[in-house]
Amino acid sequence: MRNEGLGSWPARRARKTPHRTALIHEGATLTYARLHARTVQLAHALRERGIRRGDRVAYLGPNHPTFLETLFAAGALGAVFVPLNTRLAGPEIAYQLTDSGAKVLIHGPAHRPLVAGLRDGTDVRLYVQVGTEYEELLESATGEGPADEAVSGDDTCIIMYTSGTTGRPKGAMLTHANLTWNALNVLVDTDLAADERALVSAPLFHTAGLNMLALPVLLKGGTCVLVESFDPATTLALIAEHRITTMFGVPTMYDLVARQPGWPQADLSSLRTLLCGGAPVPLTLIAAYRERGLTFLQGYGMTEASPGTLFLDAEHAESKAGSAGVPHFFTDVRVVRPDLTPAAPGETGEILVRGPNVMPGYWGLPNATADALADGWFRTGDAARTDDDGYVHIVDRIKDMIISGGENVYPAEVEDALLAHPDIAECAVIGVPDEKWGEVPRAVVVAREGADPDPDEILASLAGRLARYKIPKSVVLAPELPRTASGKLLKSRIRTHYGTGNGNQ
Repeated sequence: MRNEGLGSWPARRARKTPHRTALIHEGATLTYARLHARTVQLAHALRERGIRRGDRVAYLGPNHPTFLETLFAAGALGAVFVPLNTRLAGPEIAYQLTDSGAKVLIHGPAHRPLVAGLRDGTDVRLYVQVGTEYEELLESATGEGPADEAVSGDDTCIIMYTSGTTGRPKGAMLTHANLTWNALNVLVDTDLAADERALVSAPLFHTAGLNMLALPVLLKGGTCVLVESFDPATTLALIAEHRITTMFGVPTMYDLVARQPGWPQADLSSLRTLLCGGAPVPLTLIAAYRERGLTFLQGYGMTEASPGTLFLDAEHAESKAGSAGVPHFFTDVRVVRPDLTPAAPGETGEILVRGPNVMPGYWGLPNATADALADGWFRTGDAARTDDDGYVHIVDRIKDMIISGGENVYPAEVEDALLAHPDIAECAVIGVPDEKWGEVPRAVVVAREGADPDPDEILASLAGRLARYKIPKSVVLAPELPRTASGKLLKSRIRTHYGTGNGNQ
C-alpha cells in the first residue's frame, strides 16, 4: 500500500475490523468493509472521469456518509478535498470553488437550486447530487482493486476555508500528515477507545467536527452517528438511543441541550467525553453538567492547526477552569510579546503554535502565508497569558481588543461577566467611539426567553466585578447575534449593526 494518507484509512481499518460499524445515518449502518468498498468505487469512478492527483474535489452538504466517502476517495487518488460551508450564500460558494479550482462538486439535494446557479461561473466540470446520481456514479466504476496513488504525508489532503470573519476566507492547506498528527494528539489526550460511539452533530465541513471528532474516532475503529443538523431535544434522544460515549459542541450547543425540559431525567449514563471548543465554557454551564456527573474537556484551536492546539484534560478541568490548558502532546505553543520575545507569566501576549499538525500555508496566497508563519511558528492573532503552571488562558482576539483611555479591554473577559446575568442568553462586547476616552466598550445582548432585561441594571451588576474602565458604557438589546458556522461571533457584523447610536435600548 503506497498511500500514506487518509485515502488508505478505510482499507487499513477494513482489514482489522471489517464487520464493525463505522457510520450510522438516519438508521442506516455502514461497516468498515462497506465504507472501504464504496470509497474504492468512488475513487475509480472519479479517475475514469479524468480526476488526477492534485485535482480538487469539493463537497457541499450536511453531515452524511458520502461526505466521508468523498474525502477518503479523493485521498486515495492523491486529489484534494474541499469541504464547503452549507451556510454560505451562492456568491460565497462560487468564490471558494473558483479560488480552489475545483473540478468536481458533490452536493446534497437541498443545494440543487444553489448549484444550478453556479454552473456557468466556475471550473467545475462534474456535478453529482447525493442520492440516485451519486449511487449511479459509484455503480458506473469499472476499475478493480485498490485505487491508491503514491501519496505522502506532505501532500495536501484538504483545503479548508477559514471562517472569514474579516475579508475573504483563506484556504488553509492541510496535509495528510497534519490531519494524522492531529488525530494522534486527540487519541493521546482524550483517551478515545475502540468502542466509542460519537454523536457527530457539529458540521463536518468545520475543522472541529471533522478533525477533532470524526477522524480520530474512525482511526480508532469506533462508530460515528452522523446527524445532519443539531437539535437539542434530538440530541438527548440520540444519546440514549445509540448509547453515545463522546460528542463535540460549542458552548451554545451544550447550553441549549441543558435547557431542554427533559434534561433532568435524560439518560446520560453512556457519556464519557464531552469535547468543547470555539469559545470558553461559562462557569454556569460547567456547573450544570457537573450536576449530571459530566466534565467538559475544553480545547483551543484553529483551522490552520488542524485544529488542536491547547487542551484541558479532565484531571484539571475544575482546578484550571477558565484555562484552555496546555499544548497537545505533539504540539508546541508560545505566548510572546510584539517583538516575539517570551511573555512572562501573567503578561498578555500573542499565541504562536508549531507542530506537525500546523499547515504549510494558505492556498494561492504566498504573502499571507509568509505573514502568518514566522520561522515555522504560526501567528494566531489571539491574545493569551500563562499562569505559573504553564496553563494558557485565552484573553481575546488581538484585533478585537478595545483601547479605552490607554487601558486595554479584552471583550471576552467582559462577555464572560455579562453571561453570569440571569436575563442574558448571549452577548458581544464591541468598542464604540468616545470623545473623551477614544473608544469605550458597548454590550450587545440577547435576552433569555421570557426575560426583559434593564440595561441600567445590567451595567450596575458589573460594578465591583470588573475594573470601571472595562464596564460597558452602553447596552443594546438585539434579537440575535450573527455567528459563523463554527459558533464564533462575527464581531465585524456586530460592529456594523450596533456600533452607532447611543445604546441603552
